[in-house]
Amino acid sequence: MKRLLLACATAGALAFSSLTAFAQTAGYEIMAPAAPGGGWDQTARTMQIALRTEKIARNVQVTNVAGAGGTIGLAQFVNQAKGNPSALIVGGYVMVGAILTNNSAVSLADVTPIARLTGESEAIVVPASSPIKTLGDLVEALKKDPGSVSWAGGSAGGTDHITAGLFAKAVGVDPSKINYVAFAGGGEAVAAVLSEQVTAGISGYGEFESQIKGGALRLLAVSGTKRIDGVDAPTFKEAGVDVALENWRMVAAAPGITPEQKAAITADIEKMVKSKTWQDTLKTRGWTDTYLSGDAFDAALKSDIAATGTVLKDIGLVK
Repeated sequence: MKRLLLACATAGALAFSSLTAFAQTAGYEIMAPAAPGGGWDQTARTMQIALRTEKIARNVQVTNVAGAGGTIGLAQFVNQAKGNPSALIVGGYVMVGAILTNNSAVSLADVTPIARLTGESEAIVVPASSPIKTLGDLVEALKKDPGSVSWAGGSAGGTDHITAGLFAKAVGVDPSKINYVAFAGGGEAVAAVLSEQVTAGISGYGEFESQIKGGALRLLAVSGTKRIDGVDAPTFKEAGVDVALENWRMVAAAPGITPEQKAAITADIEKMVKSKTWQDTLKTRGWTDTYLSGDAFDAALKSDIAATGTVLKDIGLVK
């Protein structure tokens, strides 16, 4: 009888342990701190598809909380998700800049960074009907009258804004003179370019891809160190503008989770980024696999935050 009771107790403990472990990966709630259609939204929904398709998690939901370069969503996440191992938030270079320019009360130090996921070249586009045919044409217009060239991009202080500022500086134009129009989501920026409300659009290539392929937008150049595979457009440097920059995106977990919960989430994300579903999507969207986790990611994130602060001061976005 004692043996039977011991066996039952052991089996029960193992079953409880298994259920507890499984509960951590049974589902995730991913916050995209931007409007639908942008890069963070695309990243969150790609994660949703990959985690479900690869059976890493049974139930994955995505919510959008737009505003202030992701800092509104970040503040909500920090305040409401504490200790919740099923809560994730997408972020990245844009958020790093927005935290600084918006003097945000919360920062990435208030969440649990898990991994850097992707990198993506910035792209400069104009409407297909625009008289601007090349990057050289855009440079000429910018030098002639900086204020007459309006740029549609993401939130103030984000990657798009930084890229526009660095672009202006590289061609000898005062970055503080650029006419930058910030939008909460990529979809709104695309609409502004398509309706010719602005001169040019600047954002991640993936946000413009369908309109470029459909012929509605003309791609002038991309910001990475090399061309995007299968895309007929020069890099900024090839076109004579000495700027090389790549946006990156990350995923973080809630504050206050345990080391064991962080390890379980990290393991799930690693399975996801190595999966066929994820890798196929990277190719489709033109994203670069920049996966990095653990101490190496923590160190890289710290370095990027410091470098971003310097860049924002150089181009006059932060005092």
